[in-house]
Amino acid sequence: MLDRDHCLSLDAEDPLRDFRQEFVLPDGVIYLVGNSLGALPRRAAERVRQAVEDEWGEQLVGGWNSAGWYEQPLRVGDRIAPLIGAGPGQVVAGNTTSIAIHQAVSAALRLRPGRRVIVSDVRNFPTDHYMVQGLAEALGGYEIRDFAEGRFDDAAVVLLSEVDYRTGERHDVPEVTARVQAAGALMVWDVCHSVGALQVDVSAADFAAGCTYKYLNAGPGAPAFLYVNPRHHAGAVNVLSGWLGHAEPFAFESGYRPAEGIRRFSVSTPHVLSFAALEAALDVWERVPLDLLRAKSVALGSLFVDLVGDALELASPADPARRGSHVSFRHPDGYPVMRALIDRGVHGDFRAPDILRFGFAPLYNRYVDVFDAAVTLLEVLDKEDWRDERHAPRLAVT
Repeated sequence: MLDRDHCLSLDAEDPLRDFRQEFVLPDGVIYLVGNSLGALPRRAAERVRQAVEDEWGEQLVGGWNSAGWYEQPLRVGDRIAPLIGAGPGQVVAGNTTSIAIHQAVSAALRLRPGRRVIVSDVRNFPTDHYMVQGLAEALGGYEIRDFAEGRFDDAAVVLLSEVDYRTGERHDVPEVTARVQAAGALMVWDVCHSVGALQVDVSAADFAAGCTYKYLNAGPGAPAFLYVNPRHHAGAVNVLSGWLGHAEPFAFESGYRPAEGIRRFSVSTPHVLSFAALEAALDVWERVPLDLLRAKSVALGSLFVDLVGDALELASPADPARRGSHVSFRHPDGYPVMRALIDRGVHGDFRAPDILRFGFAPLYNRYVDVFDAAVTLLEVLDKEDWRDERHAPRLAVT
């Protein structure tokens, strides 16, 4: 039965229930935006304080050696690797998703010099598609083809997100990767909306990129990561040839000489304080059973869909196997509806033109949260609270 008592019993039996205590969650808030910015890990503030006061404050510039700052991109990359199906020495952390996408796509184009087509989902997250457009314009002579056409025989590279940021629709990573590579193209996956919510496996892909501030809970502006398949370590070129990717950065040579392995995809000085928060978040993730994570993600999303019923048009796939960990609905006045809902303490977000998104983070969202959120949403719709004029003005960040 879909009642509140049943949800409370599910929470009592939840094998992931204790992870909720690892996060700081404001009283009176049901937070369903972990797909955009994850909640604060309880130990992150202390870890950042340690980096500021004990490392920077006491060790000063010596922290690059004694506190291990210099090795952060590779050390943290190795900690992220198991979350995306990769191995040691295959992931480098740092910079942003936009930069990682630029590195991956440009490297792929260099590896397929005879092909002049870039395949991208035109509905993909803007930074992905904008990066493709910028590269095509800068390099000249490249055609951008929509993935929906399904033609890869003359493509150099295919860039896709595993989970669509608007609807939550999920691609079949092994099937798409095999099809793209069979056509001679290289496969780049964006796993921003799947890592930390699904059992991600990009090991067969050529490149992959992702962020750590969504489901991984590393904080606003947290470092991104880049996966490079080992078969490309020797031949792939990092076009952003920053000094940290040099074979001997502190030799201060006048010419660029790329490092071996994944280090060649480092670019510049790591953001030490942001890395501190990321490492605190990864301390939690090293204890998470990913199979249970996905099972709870599916259960939370399915519960929400069932409770909302036909009160809103479902924009996500009805089959939970075909979606990630967020569920989307359509409403012609979606923005004021979401603002009215947030005023009642239920936090989701809005994506133009008409998408209401609700992200389910299995480590801290409970079944009773989902129940209460759905009841509140139905009340907002029934009472038409969203028509109040104070909900109409758009904030800068929606």
